[in-house]
Amino acid sequence: MRQLYLMINTIEPNTVYTNKKSIGIFASGTGTNAANIINHFKKHPTISVSLIISNRADAGVIKVADVNNLPVILIEKETFFRGNAYVDELLNADISYIVLAGFLWKIPQILIDIYQNKIINIHPALLPKYGGKGMYGNKVHEAVIASGEKQSGITIHFVDEKYDNGGIIFQATCPVLTDDTPDSLSQRIHLLEYEHFPKVIERVVESDHH
Repeated sequence: MRQLYLMINTIEPNTVYTNKKSIGIFASGTGTNAANIINHFKKHPTISVSLIISNRADAGVIKVADVNNLPVILIEKETFFRGNAYVDELLNADISYIVLAGFLWKIPQILIDIYQNKIINIHPALLPKYGGKGMYGNKVHEAVIASGEKQSGITIHFVDEKYDNGGIIFQATCPVLTDDTPDSLSQRIHLLEYEHFPKVIERVVESDHH
């Protein structure tokens, strides 16, 4: 059920009340990025996070959903890859945008077709470098350090049918220090994620007038 606005007098006469856009967050892990995004949109007038989707019953993101009183869809492989990819459930929940916040499964074509340029992912490196299948988490940071890169960062991009390949929306950089370990670099990357991911999602969703 949508929240009712109490301050009706501050809303312009031509406002369409049903225009609130709902985000579904797909996550496989601890849910730190998901929690950050949920907090960012808590009091947003036109955008809300209204659903968490996870492929792991033991994922920390389930607790994040619980704390924030959000419904969860626990997905299983067969239906996701060979069934309808939970499209009906997403459409029934009125999800306008999908955000991948540490979700490790590839997104099926049926979802990409229905949510064209409306699936947003974050990758912990500067794409097109250090992307592709199997490149996630500390594996990315290990590769960056091993290659002697002087900088790394984050890439926020739209999702298409190939891993880490869709149109780039935003990048931010940070230095790679000579004594960096994958963990220390990871901490710097996380700070970039927390700072930029919610704001970039907001910008993309707000620029959509369809």
